[in-house]
Amino acid sequence: MKQPTVEALMNDMVKWRRHLHSHPELSYQEKETSSYVAAKLEGFGIEVRRSTSGYGLTGILKGARPGKIVVLRADMDALPIQEENKVEYASTKNGVMHACGHDGHTAILLGAAAYYSSRRSELEGEIRFLFQPAEEVCPGGAVGMIAEGVLEGADAVYGLHLWTPLPVGTVGSAPGPLMASTDEFFITINGKGGHGGIPHRAVDSIVAAAALVTQLQSIVSRSVDPLRPAVVTVGTIQGGTAQNIIAEQCRITGTVRTFDDESRQLIRRRIEEIALAVAATYGAEAKIEYMTGYPPLVNDEQEFSRFKSTAPGALGEEVQVVTLEKLMPAEDFAYYLHHVPGCFMFVGAGNPDKDAIYPHHHSRFDFDEDAMLHGIKLLIAMTDSRLKETTGE
Repeated sequence: MKQPTVEALMNDMVKWRRHLHSHPELSYQEKETSSYVAAKLEGFGIEVRRSTSGYGLTGILKGARPGKIVVLRADMDALPIQEENKVEYASTKNGVMHACGHDGHTAILLGAAAYYSSRRSELEGEIRFLFQPAEEVCPGGAVGMIAEGVLEGADAVYGLHLWTPLPVGTVGSAPGPLMASTDEFFITINGKGGHGGIPHRAVDSIVAAAALVTQLQSIVSRSVDPLRPAVVTVGTIQGGTAQNIIAEQCRITGTVRTFDDESRQLIRRRIEEIALAVAATYGAEAKIEYMTGYPPLVNDEQEFSRFKSTAPGALGEEVQVVTLEKLMPAEDFAYYLHHVPGCFMFVGAGNPDKDAIYPHHHSRFDFDEDAMLHGIKLLIAMTDSRLKETTGE
């Protein structure tokens, strides 16, 4: 097989990415995406193992000689967002959009698979190309794939995220904690419905919920150590059916982000205490559901050092390599790092000249596709570096 350079693979990566962008699928529904990826891998002569816990799959490439095992991971799912971009590759599915860059991640990993499959005879060791479903929705797709053994015997695991807050031409990561844990809460306030003009004969769930939203904001400012990063965000509040009816029920949902277990448990306890107390103050009742999500993402110190030492040579002087501050978004790549040393890296993909200025999860999100070339070079550099280390370390 002819050995393509990463530059020669760029056209294919753009084509693959645009196809995936046009045909997005939500978390746990990535059937066609998975089939598309599997067909490409099989076309490269790579063994494909399908997950039994979702639509994930793993491409297995074993070199001519034994050696280290490196796992490379990409996520495949899209988001429930109506795309507003006017581009030829815009989503063809109403209300579903790749608004986080997972289409690019998948295309980059397919590019890496094509690159290494043509170099099989030179390869010492094994590379597993892990295409994961359901990164956007807890409990996430990583846990199921890990349970199936995708990390068995692995020496390192690497992943990346195209990131529009960073300009194209920048890559970054950090040693130790990089991304926060994520938990979700769902609070239902039950009052007593009634006529809007006779409030004293009712218990207004909306008034109680409004007070609760305000009180929840005091947790981070007054209960959490100010030197420990934490976020409590109320994302939705829903209640009522008409302007002259006192709502019997109102529902609040939100998310919690932390970096340490003590703060994580403290915030959960305070949410539950405050919800019950505020509801009781207004004569209502609170029902609380709390979902524990992804743990903090913690990069291995040595693997971060590998990133800092290999990225400059792989990417050239035109690309800046930086150490990032902590980020409050969460990632279920964190689960892989609990089992195997590795590094999660961010690849700058923002570019005002190409209208790549909108935040992730926005209806007009897009990224500079030139960032995919930086992404594949980075994955290859990290993989080559790890595979070439001696077995006697």
